[in-house]
Amino acid sequence: MGSHQDEGVEHAGGTEPNRASGRSARTLDHPPEQRGPEPDGSQDPSGRPPSLTGDAPSGEEARGLLALSTPYRMAAGAALALIAAVVCVHVAMVFLHVAPSNTVTKKYGKEIDAWVYPEFEQNWKLFAPNPLQQNVSVQVKAEIRTHAGGREITDWIDLTAEDAAAIRGNPLPSHVQQNTLRRAWDFYTGSHDDKDRSTGHRGALSESYLRRIAMLRLDSRDLGGVVERVQFRSVTRVIEPPPWSQEKTDTRPVPRVLPWWPVTEADRPGGAGDGGSTAADRTEAAR
Repeated sequence: MGSHQDEGVEHAGGTEPNRASGRSARTLDHPPEQRGPEPDGSQDPSGRPPSLTGDAPSGEEARGLLALSTPYRMAAGAALALIAAVVCVHVAMVFLHVAPSNTVTKKYGKEIDAWVYPEFEQNWKLFAPNPLQQNVSVQVKAEIRTHAGGREITDWIDLTAEDAAAIRGNPLPSHVQQNTLRRAWDFYTGSHDDKDRSTGHRGALSESYLRRIAMLRLDSRDLGGVVERVQFRSVTRVIEPPPWSQEKTDTRPVPRVLPWWPVTEADRPGGAGDGGSTAADRTEAAR
């Protein structure tokens, strides 16, 4: 009868002490992955190290996240602060450039224009009231001093056609391919009258900008000599209206030919300076 009582106690919950191991049999009710490390410091029965069972990283591992020394951390923080400051200044300048006239733009208009022009100019021609409805082709030709000492003039090189060829079929064309030449020509026509006379302080800057673009394009060509002068022209064609429109337009091409410009060292790739030509530069180039 006593044997039946012992058997009932074991089946009732396993509360009978385990005399062989000195531990309660109830500890076997939990799966191995839910038990902590053994009291004697042995490895978890699951075989996984403590770092893989959700335990916090050791002090040595935490120090690895901040391995940079204090001077390097200070330098990195200063660099990030400088980049953030430049980005904020640029966004503010572009916003003030496109914003309606206000007290700030009236007082600091020259500083804002100096920051924006010519690389970051903005306009609203894409939207309203009348989007651009013309195809403008910008072309250039150059006067070359040959290696033999003579002079030659190239044919017209269609820079716009080259940009269009680079864009066509390209799912992700660059901003340079799409807009640099077009915006440079708009910059020039907006700062000169129909007789190519500058109408403001940005006229000389727009001319040097065009010369620099021309030299960047011509530098990769084997023209047989050194480029001394360049000349631009544009061919403008109004886009034909759709068949359902009653609008009447003249779609004949309209050329505009600019005068010859001497090329200075500042206009060439890698040249120093602001790109503006002086009287001495023009005299030397004319020789």
